[in-house]
Amino acid sequence: MLNRASVIALLVLSLVGSCYGKVKVGYYTGKCGTKDVESIIHGIVQDRFANEPAIVAFLLRLQFHDCLGDKKCDASLLLRGLNSEQTAVPNFTVKGYDLIDTIKAALEQACPGVVSCSDIIAAATRDAVVLVC
Repeated sequence: MLNRASVIALLVLSLVGSCYGKVKVGYYTGKCGTKDVESIIHGIVQDRFANEPAIVAFLLRLQFHDCLGDKKCDASLLLRGLNSEQTAVPNFTVKGYDLIDTIKAALEQACPGVVSCSDIIAAATRDAVVLVC
């Protein structure tokens, strides 16, 4: 029988998998020189989780709203502005943007222009759910 965290992890992976492609562990291996993209993401998520366990719920909601709003996981929820998805009423209380920004900044420093924001959201959410188990 699956525990609650496993069910949530499967839900996240099914949401992500139904978008443009499939989540694949190791996809960025070798695409960032000697840097390990997944380790960078995991380390930042793990640090945040240690100080704020609720980040799991924040990321799950962010992933959900990004993927289901327009049926695409395209990170459009991260766009800021007056008429952006962030300012739409259903998304107004979504949290976790700052963590995605932190991860993006670290990845841009390690390997500029390689990792997409939608992949960052998916990987961070996956890692956060695993930390709950």
